[in-house]
Amino acid sequence: MAVLELVLQGIALFGVILFFVLWLMHLMSIIYVRLHLHKKRSEVKQPFAQLAGVSLLKPLKGVDPNLMSNLETFFTLDYPKYEILLCVQDQDDPAIEVCKKLLAKYPGVDARLFIGGKKVGINPKINNLMPGYEGARYNLVWICDSGIRVEINSVSTSVNTLTSPTGSTCGSFLHRFLPPPLPSSTSSVMDANSHSSIELELALALALTLAWALVLPLALALAGWKFSMATQVALQNSGSYSIAQFQSRMIRWTKLRINMVPATVLEPVSECFLASLIIGWAAHYVFRWDMMVFFMCHCLAWFISDYIQLTGVQGGSLCFSKLDFAVAWFIRESMAVQIFLSALWDPTISWRTGRYRLRCGGTAEEILDV
Repeated sequence: MAVLELVLQGIALFGVILFFVLWLMHLMSIIYVRLHLHKKRSEVKQPFAQLAGVSLLKPLKGVDPNLMSNLETFFTLDYPKYEILLCVQDQDDPAIEVCKKLLAKYPGVDARLFIGGKKVGINPKINNLMPGYEGARYNLVWICDSGIRVEINSVSTSVNTLTSPTGSTCGSFLHRFLPPPLPSSTSSVMDANSHSSIELELALALALTLAWALVLPLALALAGWKFSMATQVALQNSGSYSIAQFQSRMIRWTKLRINMVPATVLEPVSECFLASLIIGWAAHYVFRWDMMVFFMCHCLAWFISDYIQLTGVQGGSLCFSKLDFAVAWFIRESMAVQIFLSALWDPTISWRTGRYRLRCGGTAEEILDV
């Protein structure tokens, strides 16, 4: 009995510590978003020759209803020194026709289309964008997916963030979301990031892993680069939404994190429902509070903090109703443990047109059909 009591005390202590750690992270992120995002910085006017040029890399595959409008926002940016590098892997990809229409519509914009890609590893996105990357003329590089649209001053705001006098700097964006149907509202509970300024050797190394978005900031940090979060957020505006797509993407990302960061196995205890159960039991054990009442109150507080956080990222009211948010939030939180278990069950990844087997450390090998 003494051993059992000791175990229960340990679990209760873990629940109390978990409560304070999770809510400290909630409060810190809410405060940071409110203080940092959507703040206008004074722009220093510089001669054209001294301006930092920006190469915008756009890896494209397929067409969705918003592709044309998303890409067009890059052609209307208010920045005098940038280029757009449109990269398409397949000769028969319908995205090529969309690119050609925009190139014809905006002949004064420095934009080029690269078709065919270059095989440098197993990562299809890196292979696709390599010709554009090798042809980039500027030191600042923004790799930006097709589902992103930008505001007219996005580049100038980002350049002000990136051009630090203290040394080499790379930046990232939080994403906010444009008005979507309900399945995309589920995705909008998640944050994502974009990337900038990489060396060619690093790009080649990233081609060996599917988790390039995870490897990139780590590699840059080890190389001595500094990071700066842009005050402006990217606009997520994919034209294709479904809960199944969201679930598949989250399972793929979880598989990659498990292989790269072993501590990911603890990730489920940071999810709302499981964390609330653990903390609720700890509150019952220590204070004799009603476990289910505490569980419901804790979930409600979590829901409210997530809503506050998302409105901060959006910079105002959400572009969907509170009911949509509530339903999407519940669906996303309900899927969390199932997503994690699905990622553990099958170590292979299906992405784009290929299937891959993960190795420890995040590298992978393609599974070829015999």
